[in-house]
Parts: sequence; C-alpha cells; structure tokens
Amino acid sequence: MGNETQLRERDEQEIADDDEPLSSSSHLRRLLAELVGTFALTMVAAGADVIAVVTHGEVSLAARAVAPGLIVMAMIYTLGGQSGAHFNPAVTLAFTLRRDFPWRKVPGYWGAQIAGAILAAFLLLVLFGQVGHLGASIPRAGTIVSLIMEIVLTFLLVTVILGTATSDKLVGYNAALAVGGTIAAAGLIAMQISGASMNPARSLGPAIVSGQLADVWIYLVGPIVGAILAAAVAWLLRGPTNPHAAKVAKGD
Repeated sequence: MGNETQLRERDEQEIADDDEPLSSSSHLRRLLAELVGTFALTMVAAGADVIAVVTHGEVSLAARAVAPGLIVMAMIYTLGGQSGAHFNPAVTLAFTLRRDFPWRKVPGYWGAQIAGAILAAFLLLVLFGQVGHLGASIPRAGTIVSLIMEIVLTFLLVTVILGTATSDKLVGYNAALAVGGTIAAAGLIAMQISGASMNPARSLGPAIVSGQLADVWIYLVGPIVGAILAAAVAWLLRGPTNPHAAKVAKGD
C-alpha cells in the first residue's frame, strides 16, 4: 500500500512539474506550432465559408463541415509532438484544469492560437476582400440555441480529446482520427445552427478582422463552458489524470 501511495505521489508530482523556461527555444517552438496549427484550422474552416461565397456555392455544405476535421487530423500528426496540438483555447483550458498542462503557459498558448487565427483571417481578407464576414461564426438558429449548441459540441469534442489523451493504449497519433472525426461529425449536424465552431480562436480571428463582433461572445462563452464541463466529467469518469495525458498535452 505504501509503495502504491509513493508511486501515485511521484506520478502526480511529474504531472505538476514543468520547469521549462518560457523564453527557451523549445517553448518558443511550441508556441510557433500552436500558431501554425490554428492558422491552418482557421484558414480551412473560415476559408471554406469565404470560398463558398466567392464560387457561388461550389464548396458544398458537407465539404465545409468535414474540412476542419481533416485539417485538424493532419495538424495533430504534423505538430502534435511539438506542442500537444491544442489549436484551441478551450482545449488548453481543459488540459490545464486536468493538471496536464501548467497554468503559467496558458497565456502564451492562447496568444499564439489567437494570433494564428487573426493571421488566417487577414490573409483571407487580402485574397478575397470583405466576403462572407471572412468566415466569422454566425448564430443562424438564434442566440440561445447557438450558445447551447456550442456548449454541447465543445463538451463532446473535449471529452474525446481528454479521453484519448488519457489512454496509453492508443498507438502513436491515432487519437487524431477520433478528434478529427468528432469535429467533422459536429460540423455535419450543426454547421447551419451555430457554425459548429467549438473554438474561441477560430471564431475570434475572423470576427476581429471583419468587424463582426456582435455575436462573438457566444463563441467565447460556449466553448469555455463546454470545456469546463468536459473536464469535470473526465474527473468523474476517470478520477485524476495520469503522466501519459500530461505528456500528450505538452508535446514531446
């Protein structure tokens, strides 16, 4: 019993400890990975909406729903080892609440994610002009319905992310399939309701650049609440986190 307690305390200490300097080259590479990954996600998700307008509907609704899941899947394979492949402030928050990720690194990750989304929106503006609100998320089914939808969808997405991160039975980056599939499925059912953002950065970037800020609070509050609920349910289902999840959240 004593040995089990010591092992558990050691694992908890390993999870909590992270003395990597914020100015170190490895941490800066993590921030760059988050910026690039969120840039790619926003460029594809918001860009699909913009290009659908430019091409008069040549990009179908189904394609617009599935594309973000595919690019997130690819970016997890590409950048997961560098930063943990959060690409989403709500995911960073959930990992932090689970003690998989240190609070002191949250501002940097959030800043990199939002910067990546703003850069993508600005590029869309340069390429296509002020078209389709630059892909800003729009509550098409009304404020309350869209808010609840964003809470529920983010809860499901973050539950999948936390669950796959916890399981050391998943080989390599196979969790990317589950995460990408969840994003695609959410888009297929809710694209025409709330936009199926599930990501404050992806919504905030186009909203800032286009000036479409009236409803952006929905896409900040909804994912944050969903992430908190997912972290709480993860604790009820599995209890405290484990070193494997902490390693996944921080990258290699």
